Amino acid sequence: MGSAWAPPSISGDFLALLGRQALASPAAPASPGAPVETQATTVFAFRFSEGVLMAGDRRATAGNLIVTDQVEKVIALDATSLLAIAGVPATAFEMARVLQTSFEYYRRSQLQPLSLPARVRALARLLRDNLPMTLQGVGVVVPLFAGVDTTVTPARTQIYFYDPLGAQFQAVNHAASGSGSGTIRSILAFQERHGAPRPETMSADEAIAFALRMLMTAAEFDTATGGVNPAASHFATVKILRPEGVESVTEDRQAAVLTR
Repeated sequence: MGSAWAPPSISGDFLALLGRQALASPAAPASPGAPVETQATTVFAFRFSEGVLMAGDRRATAGNLIVTDQVEKVIALDATSLLAIAGVPATAFEMARVLQTSFEYYRRSQLQPLSLPARVRALARLLRDNLPMTLQGVGVVVPLFAGVDTTVTPARTQIYFYDPLGAQFQAVNHAASGSGSGTIRSILAFQERHGAPRPETMSADEAIAFALRMLMTAAEFDTATGGVNPAASHFATVKILRPEGVESVTEDRQAAVLTR
């Protein structure tokens, strides 16, 4: 008699599953006649008294053209992870969808959530897989990631930033990416060293107002940053990550904190 059939082992690695099924995105050579890429900027994250605030303007540009002011650049990957995209939205959004599916696939197949280090490495792996496109100057993504570390008591939120080749770095208190990131980093560094209140002591409403005003300032020095203009109903994408989960900050709340 033949041997009994055994089901294939389930490792919980969704990215490996895509590779085995030949479903991974193939690399494509750049063309001199290719259209100007759409770019998304500016995003940042910083630690405040309750967790991590991650925000981004909503502008996407193609060269000197404004494509739209309605891009959502901060994405909840699961209940305890946030991704902020800077770079080519088409590539970044595809990475976000793969990560969302990967995290959920692992949770369902292994009956437990993926650890924070594994989630951080999963994004690094996607960036490395995108290396051929990055080296050709197309599809470049420079994201930020925030997640909750449940291996410590009490659980603690962490911020990570990446280079286009997939190297990952843990930020102590803040990180920024995109064309307006220089202005944002300068403001955050000054506020941490000399400002009052310091970002890590701010309440949620103080942190939201601070983030929106930083985007207003960045927009004054960078045409690719859409900024915030309540009079024109132009707001940012703002999400807060606490150990308990993710909260999206509505436009009404953004308008309210700016008028206080």
